[in-house]
Parts: sequence; C-alpha cells; structure tokens
Amino acid sequence: MKVLFDTSVLVASFVQQHPQHASAVAWLKRATSGEIDFFVSSHTLLELYSVLTRAPFVPRIGPEQAARMIAHNVANRATVVALTAADTIDLITQLATTGVTGGTTYDAIIVKCAEKAAVDSLLTLNPRDFLKLLPDNSIQIIDPAN
Repeated sequence: MKVLFDTSVLVASFVQQHPQHASAVAWLKRATSGEIDFFVSSHTLLELYSVLTRAPFVPRIGPEQAARMIAHNVANRATVVALTAADTIDLITQLATTGVTGGTTYDAIIVKCAEKAAVDSLLTLNPRDFLKLLPDNSIQIIDPAN
C-alpha cells in the first residue's frame, strides 16, 4: 500500500506529548520498516521543520535537532514527491477554477503530490481538510486516530 503522510501525522509521531502520538508513531514505524510504501511531499518536509522549530513543545526542538529528526525518520526513508513548475501552474489554475482560496492551497499541494505519486492513501489527522479536495474518493483518506 502506497501512503503519503501529511504534516499533522509526522508532527504527532515526533512529539511524545502529542495526544495522537501513539497512533501516529505506529504508522511511521510501519512506513520505516517497509511494511507500507512511504511517501511525503517536499512541502510537508518544510512545514514539518517549521512546526517542530516554532511550536512551544517541552523540551523545545531546536533547528539542528529538527533537521536531524526529519532527515533520519523521513527524508532518508520516504519517497519525496515535489511539484514541477508546470505542476504548480496547473494547480493554481485548478484552484482558481474551483474557487479554493487561503490556507486550503497548502493542503492542495499535498493532494497534488499524492495524485502525482499515485498513492492509495493520504494519512492525516485533519481528514476534513482533505475531503473537500478529493470529492471523488480517488485517494483514501485515513485518520490514524480512528
């Protein structure tokens, strides 16, 4: 099974005090062991770094520690999917045509990467954010908390 991980699941898997840590880390272990095919968007890697280094976790996660965590647990183990310039322009056109605005744009990047990689599932703690972007259910949305 090919699974693209959203930032929310990766944050939860890295932060032990996160309420969904146990379910998220279980999925990350499945991915890093090769039980499932592990995909992530390049946008997610940057968003993960941003969240890890700015959120008020105790103890704080510094920039070097966040970079090491991401490299060891995700970047060196997952297939990283990036949009080309043409993909990006196509996505902007699609967003404008469908009336998508604001922060949903960033979720659309993840969906576009999931489609590009032809994954079976998108793993997220925020399924409602993605349901409106995938009304045809072409990609299964999985909430590891459920």
